[in-house]
Amino acid sequence: MPLVPTASIVDAARAAGVGALAFNVIHLETGEAIVAAAEETGIPLVLQISKNCIDYHGGMMPLLRATLALAEDSAAGLSVHLDHLTDPDMIRAGVEAGARSVMVDYSDLPYEENVRATAELTAWCHEREVFVEAELGKVGGKGGAHAFGVRTDPDEALAFVQATGVDALAVAVGSSHRMRERTAVLDKDLVTTLSEALPVPLVLHGSSGVADEELAQVIAAGMTKINISSRLTTVFTGVVREMLAADPDLTDSRKCFEPARRAVTDEVARLLTSLGA
Repeated sequence: MPLVPTASIVDAARAAGVGALAFNVIHLETGEAIVAAAEETGIPLVLQISKNCIDYHGGMMPLLRATLALAEDSAAGLSVHLDHLTDPDMIRAGVEAGARSVMVDYSDLPYEENVRATAELTAWCHEREVFVEAELGKVGGKGGAHAFGVRTDPDEALAFVQATGVDALAVAVGSSHRMRERTAVLDKDLVTTLSEALPVPLVLHGSSGVADEELAQVIAAGMTKINISSRLTTVFTGVVREMLAADPDLTDSRKCFEPARRAVTDEVARLLTSLGA
């Protein structure tokens, strides 16, 4: 079926007070696993491709085309999102190829430059009915620009949204990228304040480091889009590691990738039914 606009998934979740879950595609197997979970649960989701993953594959188009094909061949309600992109040419190429949303990430730039660059690309994306997410400041774990104690300022966030016209804002409320343990404690009061102050949905990056109960509470406080990546890679590699340890003679990667893919499907389905239903 045709791709679902990211805006429709996020807006419906926001209206219902549930999470709009977005899962990162690392390679074909994780993409297949995520799509299978959406089909099994009947809950729509967003397939994401990050700049780090694009760099790993040596370019955007092969993985993007494969992810688009997975989404279009599925009966589930799926969207494809480009995450943490900074190259305008890459953003335009991804949108022209079929991505339905993009995170324009100029959070490393000084505030005024962030506003200018984000507003310019947001206007271009909106002409093509593409949903735009941005980030003010920087969520921890990507070079240390924001430590755990740093928080998004509501007044600055409102000014940024008004100046850029973005459709969603990633905020710093206590999570961090690349956490391997689910121990982050989020600032739910700040989430409520931001949700009430901003006219756009809030996005939580670094959700893999947040326990289910904490995620449920932050969604109830006003968070909408929940990005998950490291949790899936941990599940996938855990199965692969166990199988290789159990059978040192195993050489066919499919023998361990198939159960690893199934484990990721089960985890995505569990997260969807607990947070996105």
